[in-house]
Amino acid sequence: MALRPLDSFFLALSLFLLLTSPSVSGSATQFCSAGREPSTRILIKGGTVVNAHHQELADVYVEDGIIVAVQPNIKVGDEVTVLDATGKFVMPGGIDPHTHLAMEFMGTETIDDFFSGQAAALAGGTTMHIDFVIPVNGNLVAGFEAYENKSGNSCMDYGFHMAITKWDEGVSRDMEKLVKEKGINSFKFFLAYKGSLMVTDDLLLEGLKRCKSLGALAMVHAENGDAVFEGQKRMIELGITGPEGHALSRPPVLEGEATSRAIRLARFVNTPLYVVHVMSVDAMDEIAKARKSGQKVIGEPVVSGLILDDHWLWDPDFTIASKYVMSPPIRPLGHGKALQDALSTGILQLVGTDHCTFNSTQKSLGYDDFRKIPNGVNGLEERMHLIWDTMVGSGQISVTDFVRITSTECARIFNIYPRKGAIIAGSDADIIILNPNSSYEISSKTHHSRSDTNVYEGRRGKGKVEVTIAGGRIVWENEELKVVPGSGKYIEMPPFSYLFDGIEKSDANYLSSLRAPVKRVPSEATT
Repeated sequence: MALRPLDSFFLALSLFLLLTSPSVSGSATQFCSAGREPSTRILIKGGTVVNAHHQELADVYVEDGIIVAVQPNIKVGDEVTVLDATGKFVMPGGIDPHTHLAMEFMGTETIDDFFSGQAAALAGGTTMHIDFVIPVNGNLVAGFEAYENKSGNSCMDYGFHMAITKWDEGVSRDMEKLVKEKGINSFKFFLAYKGSLMVTDDLLLEGLKRCKSLGALAMVHAENGDAVFEGQKRMIELGITGPEGHALSRPPVLEGEATSRAIRLARFVNTPLYVVHVMSVDAMDEIAKARKSGQKVIGEPVVSGLILDDHWLWDPDFTIASKYVMSPPIRPLGHGKALQDALSTGILQLVGTDHCTFNSTQKSLGYDDFRKIPNGVNGLEERMHLIWDTMVGSGQISVTDFVRITSTECARIFNIYPRKGAIIAGSDADIIILNPNSSYEISSKTHHSRSDTNVYEGRRGKGKVEVTIAGGRIVWENEELKVVPGSGKYIEMPPFSYLFDGIEKSDANYLSSLRAPVKRVPSEATT
């Protein structure tokens, strides 16, 4: 058949991936099934191919993990697996920008490791995620090495953000090493969790400056940690010790304040800012004002904040109430719809999950004190389905918008587009086939996370991922996962994404506007 030629970059890339991909033969896993054997050649026929700004009826041909051609009526020979996508959408696999797998936190560790979390993701149509590395005693390189070990059982592609929890010259040097040698292009600063992860304004300023010099994106968890600490004391003094105390102790105003402060400090330094898990109208309004003024601020809502409200935290059953504890908290009714509107109008840019799962036994560590309930909810497996049903099914966004907010924009922000986030010749073969007429129901009994609870329990919707292709291999088909630990790849993400375009010019304009220093003639009073 006549296939469009790959340019030199993607040809070199495909050869590299083919030669370096780990072998998976002979491995066994709880998710391995006796279904279709993985194929290096796949033809997806008759579907509607959807990218972030265009959709078309076309076939997609995949070979050795790379998309080779996207065009109508592709003809192939034997030994090609053919998938019929007639009446269905063929889209880039989802990219989740915000996860916490195998994370040690609040005296325990998240129940999903890199294998179980990624397996769940693949069943839900997400083919890459970016996880947060936590330093070891403040040491960034030690933290990176620890997460390299943790991710050894991965079964799909992933990248890393790095958290910054202290500041000294060693941290500054390690940031440069991670950017230039390890493929990290984003650093997260927690303005919450006083006494553990929280950073002060002076540290944040140093970090923002260093991120700017390295072309790395600064990210913030925006809650006022000092005020949250005060709010927690207030709730305990009032005798409010249950999960509802978590939300009451850290109201939206504290998220809005911290978001505003981080945005203003980023403007002062003149560097892009990414606000993770935007949960409230208060925070969203600050992002909207900044973006309207021309500031480069990215707002990331998460699925739980978009579609849930906080009434569950008042449930009399502790197991039910505690599973909804996350930070910032799920907000009262009304915030979620406002965030959906902001997402549909471009005020917010992409959707993550903050997948950080703890089972009911772990959550019970805070039975008598909400401050000890491990914070976090699930979402890696559910994100694509819930966003489709909530946003596309309701007519709030288009199919192309769906691709943009679940995949493409993430790839652009973290500088891996068009390798990821697109169905074009030369891109990685991370592809999903979604049937808009197929229904689903979410349950902890059938999900692939190791958690025994699910915050979306019982939710039903329309629009289901029927096939997931990751790295050119069919890993989800006919309700069966076929994944193997160790088959995932770490994706290096280069610095200086599109968000840094124009920074030098605006710095130059700022300097020229100062009209300083002023040359003054000494007066009698100064001599």
